[in-house]
Amino acid sequence: MMATTMVRPWLGMAGLLLGLLLAACSDKPPQVPQATAEAPVVASAQDPALLAALQQLLDKHRRIIVLLADEQDQSASDRATSTAVGQQLFHQALEQRRSVADGFAALLDSGRPERMAVLAALLDYIESDPGLYDADRLAFVEVLRDLHHRLAADSSLPAVKLRQRVEEDLAALAEVERTYNAELTHIFSRFQRPRAIALKREKWQDYQAYLLTRYSRTAILRDFGVVEPYPMAMDDGQRELFGRSLPERTVVLSFDDGPHRAHTEEIIAILKRYDVPAVFFQVGRNLGTVGEDGQARLGPMAAISRQLSAEGYTLGNHSFSHAQLSRSQGKDLQHQVMAADTLLRQVDQRRAPLFRFPYGARNAEGMQLLAEAGLKSIMWNIDSMDWADPVPESIVQRVLEQVEREKRGIVLFHDIHERTVKALPKILDRLIADGYQFAGWNGREFSVSRARAAASAEATVTTAYANSWAIVIGINDYAHWPTLEHARHDARAVASTLTGQFGFPASQVIVLEDGQATRNNILAAFHDRLADAGTGRDDRVFVFFAGHGATRRLASGRDLGYIIPVDSRPADFARDAIAMTDIQNIAESLRAKHVMFVMDACYSGLGLTRAGPSPAAFLRDNARRSARQMLTAGGGDQQVADGGPNGHSVFTWVLLQALAGKGDLNGDGLITGTELAAYVAPAVAAVAQQTPAFGSLPGSQGGEFVFELAENPEFLTATTDQLSAEAIALNGRLEASQEGRVAGSAATPVTVADLEGGRNTLVLPAAVTVSDRQRAQQANERGLQLYREKRYDEAAEQLTEALKLRPDFAQAANNLGFVYYRQQRYAEAVRWLENTLKIDPSRAVAYLNLGDACFHAGDHARARQAYATYLELQPQGSGATHAHSRLQQL
Repeated sequence: MMATTMVRPWLGMAGLLLGLLLAACSDKPPQVPQATAEAPVVASAQDPALLAALQQLLDKHRRIIVLLADEQDQSASDRATSTAVGQQLFHQALEQRRSVADGFAALLDSGRPERMAVLAALLDYIESDPGLYDADRLAFVEVLRDLHHRLAADSSLPAVKLRQRVEEDLAALAEVERTYNAELTHIFSRFQRPRAIALKREKWQDYQAYLLTRYSRTAILRDFGVVEPYPMAMDDGQRELFGRSLPERTVVLSFDDGPHRAHTEEIIAILKRYDVPAVFFQVGRNLGTVGEDGQARLGPMAAISRQLSAEGYTLGNHSFSHAQLSRSQGKDLQHQVMAADTLLRQVDQRRAPLFRFPYGARNAEGMQLLAEAGLKSIMWNIDSMDWADPVPESIVQRVLEQVEREKRGIVLFHDIHERTVKALPKILDRLIADGYQFAGWNGREFSVSRARAAASAEATVTTAYANSWAIVIGINDYAHWPTLEHARHDARAVASTLTGQFGFPASQVIVLEDGQATRNNILAAFHDRLADAGTGRDDRVFVFFAGHGATRRLASGRDLGYIIPVDSRPADFARDAIAMTDIQNIAESLRAKHVMFVMDACYSGLGLTRAGPSPAAFLRDNARRSARQMLTAGGGDQQVADGGPNGHSVFTWVLLQALAGKGDLNGDGLITGTELAAYVAPAVAAVAQQTPAFGSLPGSQGGEFVFELAENPEFLTATTDQLSAEAIALNGRLEASQEGRVAGSAATPVTVADLEGGRNTLVLPAAVTVSDRQRAQQANERGLQLYREKRYDEAAEQLTEALKLRPDFAQAANNLGFVYYRQQRYAEAVRWLENTLKIDPSRAVAYLNLGDACFHAGDHARARQAYATYLELQPQGSGATHAHSRLQQL
């Protein structure tokens, strides 16, 4: 059995790497451990060649560990270099493993009487050599499995006993591996506790000292050279895919270096169980040979590839012998590509035109050869590193962390490792639970099958409106009711927001102001323009009313609310106003899928139902459920606060702030009717003596009216509007009322009033995880909002965050520069405006801003040049007059 005296607690890959951070400090050349008189390695029956092969395999195993010791602390470039060299070492180790397997086969087939004794001596070395640590012994797992498989063909008693011994060794290693997995989980759960890590590292002091005397990262890199990737963009292109252009939360599973006689079929079984597709990049020599006549001769392993194809999995080309093709050229390069392609075509004539360069190492000639052969290079952006990491749990953690960071991509696995078989189900469980989809090759591109897409579509929010309609009413000048100050201005601002920000066609936004807003005209707008065939099933209708409201107590004791047209009389409003029962009838007559009424008026009595489906129901059903929602400014015993900032009522001002982006409470780029109410109602109630109410009209099926926020393309300039002191003060009070709620925060339920005097708890969509690009856009837009409120330091923080997430974000760079300009920090402004122009040299507005910053900084020469460049790019631009004026001053 395997010696237990040498077993040491193992931390797994992460713990091992932490224990080897000093590995790069030694430049002493590596030495293969040798047998000594004090510590004999094997018994008298020896095979020096096989022993040397095992020791060389161990040497490569150790080098890989040291090479990746400080993986987390390396720069992206250094990490790419380490990975490339590590992969070379790994594939040299594969060759060494094949050599050992061939040696076992030759020994067993030789008939030599001492063959079992030789194998027993080799097992003695693996089990009990005092120079080996448990981490070392994991280098021999696949060798032992191969030996176990070969011994099964010999039924002699010595072979049976030896096979039983190998079984015990494999069981011992499995137990060691389980122990390491437990240690790894323990460490990850305390990752922020250095003291715990330090205590764990002490267990590796002797192993660390041993490796430091023989290896250094510097020496390994020097010995193997640097494999520089082919210099091309990391984004997906026509000739090469990395996976970064896949839809968000979509991954492609890929497996290299197979087929393997056991593990490939195990992986097939896992993929079938989870019903996910995959691509298998096959090494040609594993499939067979290609003669000088160009004819393919398939070997026994090709049957596994045929099974893959029959099961619907994609076969790709991984070269004939897994050579480093960046160093190949001419006929040798052509043979590597085309011989493997010939074998794949023999397996399945429909083989996919996909090629993966071994180690990811490619050159211009190789890329040109693929183009001529009609093959596409498939790279990866998520590396499981299962080729280097012997611990399944560590592989799981690495893949999930990379997927969380990238949000999409092609995952690199190898179907030749048992550890990959163990890690894969845990990875799939987590990805599926997190809502990821799995794309397969459809003959032209990677896509999610219709069946899988349909299953996941239930969790997708989409506006998907065919047409957008609106009726916007604003009445200041009543004939018989008190005159209002801001209703007409409110209506115009809402109409402008609908057409400008949300893309409602101007021809489909019906605006009625003052004398136009008679009872007949309002009802005609609904009945003649929108009812019956006026709207389609997939349309939306938004209704805004700013004016007087009234409430009448019915004989039954129930309140009935009214909106007051311009021609209504106070004594007759029950007859000549528009009752909420009329509004309900109108809502039911519209064919549009989603309808929302926003009433900047106070009244009671709508008979509303409680609003807001559960988040899961919303995500699943919104596209097919109708919505009839209503948000009102206050109750029947309240007055609308008609003196808000910028000529608006308080209610409409808050509504406009919500539609500008503050109402996107979960950060998904959408504002639902419920989110709108959840932002507006508490904010208005906190700053005015009115209590907005929200609910769904009877007949609503739990759908949500949805506004989709577009990216704000604005580059800050001197002409960008900022808010008045009154608006800034009110926004400050509104922000304080939100109790720390910000866009993208967790979905905390919000309780608002309904119009029956009760309380309505709104369940909001859950916070979402978005890409770095989306996060950068959100930070930029928060920066714009803060700039308008003259909160310059906070705006600069948000814009800096946007640039951290997306360094090539020209808009954020310009905006940050202009924030500095407003703060009269001209040197910083110049720096960031120049950065903007490095990112986007054609951005005219940045030259105008740069000219202003240089002008105030006293650098008149650079100011002249910046203004002149602006005028060359925009001779008739909005800043042309200003630029000419400055040039005259200079």
